[in-house]
Amino acid sequence: MGPVLCVVGARPNFMKIAPILRAFAAHQPPIPALLVHTGQHYDQDMNDKLFVDLKLPRPDLNLEVGSGSHAVQTAEVMRRFEPAIDAHDPSCVLVVGDVNSTLACALVAAKKGVPVVHVEAGLRSFDRRMPEEINRVLTDQLADRLYTTERVALEHLLREGVAAERVCFVGNVMIDTLHACRDSARAAAATLQAHGHDPARLRGAAGYGVVTLHRPSNVDDADTLGELLQTLALVAERLPLVFALHPRTRANIERFSLASLLDPARVTLLPPQGYLEMLGLMAGATVVLTDSGGLQEETTALGVPCLTMRENTERPITVEQGTNTMVGRDRGAILAGVDEILAGRGKRGRVPELWDGRAAERIAADLAHWLS
Repeated sequence: MGPVLCVVGARPNFMKIAPILRAFAAHQPPIPALLVHTGQHYDQDMNDKLFVDLKLPRPDLNLEVGSGSHAVQTAEVMRRFEPAIDAHDPSCVLVVGDVNSTLACALVAAKKGVPVVHVEAGLRSFDRRMPEEINRVLTDQLADRLYTTERVALEHLLREGVAAERVCFVGNVMIDTLHACRDSARAAAATLQAHGHDPARLRGAAGYGVVTLHRPSNVDDADTLGELLQTLALVAERLPLVFALHPRTRANIERFSLASLLDPARVTLLPPQGYLEMLGLMAGATVVLTDSGGLQEETTALGVPCLTMRENTERPITVEQGTNTMVGRDRGAILAGVDEILAGRGKRGRVPELWDGRAAERIAADLAHWLS
């Protein structure tokens, strides 16, 4: 049996692939695998830190694609990934999530007759304006084996003509990583101190909030970003905020001259953080305000209230069962959500089915049987 080519591209993929590789190695007999890093995530310092934090082996192949438009990046991944398939004759190509590398490698594999395995299949926001939604739908159409994180995903796939026998409900590998790393998470105070900030600002009666923003719909327009920063400034009057700035967001704050909207005494600005730092920040937070899909899941697993600044989510289970509330960019909804949480009425939810830290084990067991 040829190796499983496991593909990572951008930051969210790292947390998903780490437990899968460990489960493949622990399976009896071990499942041979090669890690292919497309290089879509091109911050070298952060890239290296993620590998250390998650105890990931160094990639067997690095395609070093780098940044570019969606079309350029997808095409370049395809161009560079095809020789990897030719060289290694894989039993299948395993892709995770919904980034450009996910679709690009699935498309190359499918056209070369190599089975495609998609981890985190069937999630839908039903918003085709999101590039990730296009990647999800098309990857699921190409995939031969589809592993889902929640039961509703099967309903989505059946409506799109995917046969039920191709789908296997295994749970959420992101939560496997959270379980594995929880004891190693870096304390929030230590993270602030490492960046020259006084950790005492986190110790008020209200605690602190964590903020991340990176989606183009939120940060690429000056008026939209300015409105959101003004809203965050009002939130910061209620409790101090720690804002981990995505490079895109930082660049746009500077480009649009919006830095003055955030009071540095109430909003602590940090560069992008490693996984262990973000896990520690979230675990100790009173509330998380974000537009990230992964953070919606992680806060649900941690039992921390989350306000998602988007109009829709591909992870509705975090709203229905977890700690997540959709607030969009509505200032009134955001402030009301924060006030509810500070009053002790924030959602605590429950951990969804099979989010138990063993999803990767179930993937390994099923995939070994399927490949045989």
